[in-house]
This record gives sequence, C-alpha cells and structure tokens, in this order.
Amino acid sequence: MGGVRGFRRGWDNSRVHDSFAYVGGQLATELRDLTTDLAALDGEGWWAVVVDYEGKVSCARFDRVRPAPLPPARKAWHGPRHGQWRTSLDRDAYERGVEAIRAYIRQGEVYQANLTRILTAPLPPDADPLALAHRLAEGNPAQYAAVISLPGRSVVSASPELYLSRDGAVVESRPIKGTGATEDDLLEKDYSENVMIVDLVRNDLGRVAAVGSVQVPELCVAERYPGSVHLYSTVRARLEPGAGWPEVFAATFPPGSITGAPKSSAMRIINELEPEPRGPYCGAVGWVDADRGTAALAVGIRTFWITGQEIRFGTGAGITWGSDPRREWLETELKASRLIALASRFGGDR
Repeated sequence: MGGVRGFRRGWDNSRVHDSFAYVGGQLATELRDLTTDLAALDGEGWWAVVVDYEGKVSCARFDRVRPAPLPPARKAWHGPRHGQWRTSLDRDAYERGVEAIRAYIRQGEVYQANLTRILTAPLPPDADPLALAHRLAEGNPAQYAAVISLPGRSVVSASPELYLSRDGAVVESRPIKGTGATEDDLLEKDYSENVMIVDLVRNDLGRVAAVGSVQVPELCVAERYPGSVHLYSTVRARLEPGAGWPEVFAATFPPGSITGAPKSSAMRIINELEPEPRGPYCGAVGWVDADRGTAALAVGIRTFWITGQEIRFGTGAGITWGSDPRREWLETELKASRLIALASRFGGDR
C-alpha cells in the first residue's frame, strides 16, 4: 500500500496538508495514507473513499476524525456562469442514444440501461470546494452529502442514494430508480424499472452473501427530495465469512441502479454511447471505519468533481422499452437544474 511519503513525490506538501474529508457528519484531517488498494479497507483506521465508475480507486486514511459541523469556507464560491456549462451529449445526441438503447432492448440484448451526459465548465484555480459544499447544504441538503478534497481532485456530493452501508457482516443497499417532479409524475415504467434493478442488486449481493440471507425489506417507496420525487427500495444481506471489500466491490460495482440489466450488456452499451468518462459520477463516495467494521458509501449521483481549473457534473436516466426520448432528456434536465444553478455564479445567472 502506497503511503503519503511516496505520494508526496508527485505533489507539493501544501496540497497533502490541505487534504480533508467531511462525510457522515465526521471531519477527517491529517492525511496519513492514500492507496488504490481496496484491501486496505479491511485493515485499520478511518478511510474516505472515492471510486470512479471506471474503477479508479482513491482510499485516503486520516489520523484525526471527529464529529463536527461542515467547516467554514475560506472564500465565497464563484462558480462558472450558467451559460459556460457544456454537455457531452446535446439534446439531439441524447435522444438518439435513447433510441439506440431501445433498439438494443428490441434485439433482446438488454432490458434497461442508464444513459449519462457529463456537464463541464471552467473554474478559477483557487476555487474552494467547501464553499460549494455550503451552497449544496443550504440549497439541496442530502442524506449522503460529502466533500472529499485530495491532492489533484476534490469531490463535492449531494447524493441521496446509498450504494452500500455496512455494520459488521450486514450490508445494505438502497437503489433509487424512478424520478418525477411529483409523485403523480411517476409512471408504471418507473416502478417496473425499480423492481428490475432490485433483482439485479439481490443477485449482486447474493454472490458474496451467506445463503438465504438476502432480503428486500422495502420495495418501491416514494420519497421526496429537493425538486423531485424518487422511488427507492432496500436490499439487505449478511456477508459470507471471508468476504472483504475487494470481493464486495467485485460482486456489486458499479452499482446496478446506474448501469442496467443485465449489467454486463448495459455497461458495454454505455461504453459505446457515452463519449466522456463518468469519473466519480455513478461511482462510490463515502467512508469506511475499518476498526469498527462500519461504512456508508453513496452512489456518486448529484456529484461535482473539480480537477485543475474545471468542474464536472453528471446527469442521466434509466432507459427501458417504454422510454420516450423527450421525457428522458427532460429527466436529465430536472436532475441537473437545481444543482447546476447552485454551482453557477450567483446561483443561476445567464
């Protein structure tokens, strides 16, 4: 496992000392180790975790971790102008992608696939991720909100979706599928899509779970979030002896709700249709306490990431045979509009 000593050779020491994580109501400072080895999470210490959709792993162990409020920002947030955001798929390209997935469904290659577009805008080099985190906390509070700042990249998330929590051997996932402005906007397609993904998550967890331990205590529950309503379900299981974090990720990652079913076919189609990598969007963002055997990792939706002088944000929709290309594009707009306004200069000027 590579520690900070070797890591510092690629970055100046000030960037290492500025590293921190605020997630799950805990403030973590004094970075000790940064590794790409998921097996480290089965060792000791408290870790902040970011895993890109494409599989890039960043596990950061901090020496000082304590309950705290979100730290104050060093400066006000000055985001991009609203018109500076560019999208990896414009409306026409996105709607063509929806039709392409429907063609794959007609051919029997996939039942459902998530189609994502990445929004990118310029940022000043001294942009403070904590200032953006405060904007999201005020304008779009989320159960799994997080800000993780490491040398080379910062991630600011307002995710409402649990990828995996862990308490000893018990693991739980809460996939979200189905989105509307109100509960009345939810369609039969949304409910069937949710059930389909629950089956996928049950199958994924079953690969590392004790026989007979996989349960679904909640199915298709409507829950309101700022600006939208989602359907979520809960899948719970007990890990079989010897199943560590590498095995859990191998069985369940990327999360089923943001890939599709069957997962392997959906991922192949996603790779074909999406022109830019997803990065932390649709990956995993959260924390692992190896000493206590507890963890909470969110699906990296409603998530910004900052590298160099650019900020990125992903938005997508689950496509089924019943999808209407126009509605799916509007769903991506609905999911993005509130967050992009908060991250833009003066909250949405044009």
